[in-house]
Amino acid sequence: LLGQILDQWFESEPLKATLATDAVIGAMASPYTPGSGYVLLHHVMGELDGRRGAWGYVAGGMGALSQAIAHAAIARGAHIFAEKVVCHVLLGRDGRAQGVALQDGTEVRSKLVLSNASPQITFLELIPQEQLPKDFVQRIQQVDTRSPVTKINVAVDRLPSFLAAPNARDGQPLPHHQCSIHLNCEGTHLLHQAFTDATHGHPSNRPMIELCIPSVLDPGLAPQGCHVMSLFTQYTPFMLAGGQPWDEQARNMYADRVFDCVEDYAPGFKASVIGRDILTPPDLERIFSLPSGNIFHGGMSLDQLYFTRPAPYYSGYRSPIPGLYLCGSGAHPGGGVMGAAGRNAARVALKDFRHL
Repeated sequence: LLGQILDQWFESEPLKATLATDAVIGAMASPYTPGSGYVLLHHVMGELDGRRGAWGYVAGGMGALSQAIAHAAIARGAHIFAEKVVCHVLLGRDGRAQGVALQDGTEVRSKLVLSNASPQITFLELIPQEQLPKDFVQRIQQVDTRSPVTKINVAVDRLPSFLAAPNARDGQPLPHHQCSIHLNCEGTHLLHQAFTDATHGHPSNRPMIELCIPSVLDPGLAPQGCHVMSLFTQYTPFMLAGGQPWDEQARNMYADRVFDCVEDYAPGFKASVIGRDILTPPDLERIFSLPSGNIFHGGMSLDQLYFTRPAPYYSGYRSPIPGLYLCGSGAHPGGGVMGAAGRNAARVALKDFRHL
């Protein structure tokens, strides 16, 4: 339990709760849920420019990272086709992957196929079920993909001024504007209560909010004097109590609740809002094909990690279909912007390719 680990090392409740947020980010779990300590470890493993556990902003927005990878691939001879919907993986008579079929009827033939789509899409939608072992299909169907995340992107005409550290008269960014700002985290019990609300089908009454303002470090993201803010919030259930839909009214009610919370810490915030984009779990699934809106393609619980990710005997990137590899967040070691699953899968695929 993360709660026990934090209690051993720290005395300050606000500090413990702030650290605890990284143990529940993207997870339908409480700081008191068994295994939550691993999720915290997952978020601080690795290094950035020699700094262990560091995070960073991508200049130009997160899409710039994808573009950098694309440019590197093209420079080495890769061909990239965007906006092409894959209907299914082509299989030969021997059951091997032989390429993919696109929605427009095009067939792209290849000796190997790597999929960074979720295991659910890869194996339950792109492969005929009769081609897969029944126990494997059942395992993929049973993966816990619950997600508590609603992402709210906000455009504002000025920086928020927090009561704890008011802005200077010149309105210039202060050090905390360049960091991740955690709200409603005065105590781990608040995170647990927010989680409990969602388990009953209700969006958290006092949501956990992780707020960052990337335009402070990357001014090109917004017009001069304005800023873009990212509010990573939880907990919101995929299915609301009583089968109520996440319609426009429900989405706006929740976003208003989040904005009221930010307003409590930074009076004037709501008046500064120019526009907002609300992405509930169903929105994240529909737009980005994240199963149940899960940013990790499946919960990072101990029973879904290491040799069981995505299924026992298939944690090494190979799949029951020869020539088909899984290289996304649903593979070992899980989600996050680190590229480990893709790198590992590529090495396995290259090793097999030499024997074809």
